[in-house]
Amino acid sequence: MWTKQQPQTESSAPAQAAKSSVVAFSSPSTPAPALGSSPVRGSARLGSSLQIKGHITGTEDLQIDGKVDGPISLRGHGLTVGPTAQLTSEIHAREVVVYGKVVGNVHARDRVDVKSDGSVIGDISTARISIEDGAQFKGRIEIDPTKSQNAAAD
Repeated sequence: MWTKQQPQTESSAPAQAAKSSVVAFSSPSTPAPALGSSPVRGSARLGSSLQIKGHITGTEDLQIDGKVDGPISLRGHGLTVGPTAQLTSEIHAREVVVYGKVVGNVHARDRVDVKSDGSVIGDISTARISIEDGAQFKGRIEIDPTKSQNAAAD
């Protein structure tokens, strides 16, 4: 009987793997890394061929790889600016990670990470910041540790 279950496990494993990869991008019920310790978060992605002019708002984490011209508001959620992204935006988010190019002010309640190939031209307001060697930044930085404490209270 055990040998009969093994082929079922093998055939259902690829189906489950395919299901989980779809769930990771399209379902707001993607599990958090630590079970039961933080709320469940969803994520969305705008591909590199997309160009958007207008206001983006959302209630899930977002990765942008295309071009955006307009404000982005993801209060309480994270924004990842992909390596091919070009944003001309005022950004409001919980956390912002920049691999691409941002022209505009960045307001993050928790942290901003500008990676080595990233570029930010504008002011940054956050509780914590990291700018890697090789990253480009031109603007002012305002660090307010109480932003992170206020975010935890929300």
